[in-house]
Amino acid sequence: MKIKRMLALLLTLALVFSMMQAVVSVQAKEGKAADSVCLSPKMVQLKTDMQKVWIDHTIWTRSYIVSAISNRPDQKDVLDRLLQNQQDIGNLIKPYYGEAAGNKLADLLREHILIAGKIVAAAKAGNQADVKKLEADWHRNADDISKFLSAANPNWQFKTLQDMLYAHLQLITEIVLNCLKGDWKADIAATDKNEIHMIHLADILTEGIVKQFPEKF
Repeated sequence: MKIKRMLALLLTLALVFSMMQAVVSVQAKEGKAADSVCLSPKMVQLKTDMQKVWIDHTIWTRSYIVSAISNRPDQKDVLDRLLQNQQDIGNLIKPYYGEAAGNKLADLLREHILIAGKIVAAAKAGNQADVKKLEADWHRNADDISKFLSAANPNWQFKTLQDMLYAHLQLITEIVLNCLKGDWKADIAATDKNEIHMIHLADILTEGIVKQFPEKF
């Protein structure tokens, strides 16, 4: 009787061990597959480049706001650098969508920046009527950017991009208002939020490109 129980126990342990080996084997294969995606040099490069241009977007936008509000002599140079950033973003999608599409995105983003510059000037002058009109133009431009990108890639949903860009506009508005009030801690907090937010947008764009053009990665 004891022998039968021991045999049954041994069989049960063998079965459990076999099942555990199978699970470990599946997990190992899944892990290797995931690693191969995560470690794809081209994907990592695109992710890095995409994050950099959008981090630059937040840095130079904030720098321009500070320069414009403070009447710093570097205002034009900072604006030129900020506008160059929009072309950098457009150039990044050219290998996937072509020269014309990259330049179109850059043009839309330049409009985004130029409207922002007008908003800063109007807010500084206390012209709330102009601020309100310009904010409507700003959101219309965000819609145009969202429409353009969502039409180029089915993985980029219009509503997702629109929500991301609207939140970006809100954070920029907070930065402008905080700088005008001299509330530097709130300005810094909004700038940090904006940077994290735009890194998230960058990752959405990268993931969409990788899904649409897997053969390139």
